[in-house]
Amino acid sequence: MNVNIHSVHFDADSKLVAYVSRKLEKLNTFHDRILKVDVFLKLDNVVHNIKDKIAEIRVHIPRHDLFVKVSSKSFEVSFDTAMESIVSQIKRKKEKLAA
Repeated sequence: MNVNIHSVHFDADSKLVAYVSRKLEKLNTFHDRILKVDVFLKLDNVVHNIKDKIAEIRVHIPRHDLFVKVSSKSFEVSFDTAMESIVSQIKRKKEKLAA
């Protein structure tokens, strides 16, 4: 599984990158054919005031791309919520393939 973490228009703290990487390692337990995972961490700027922090996760599985986008007041909360959503999408997709 190839993991890419992108911080858009800011430099992500090493603790945040480590946190995201550690959480993403668990994805292999839900699906064994994940090819690539892209994570985008963005700041939602409204006229130079940082409003929300956005986490986007795109998971590439053979013949399928899964995507989720969540915004909240912190990157950790955004990423955790997005992670829960992407895990449920992966589980649903795997169940459909098994049926």
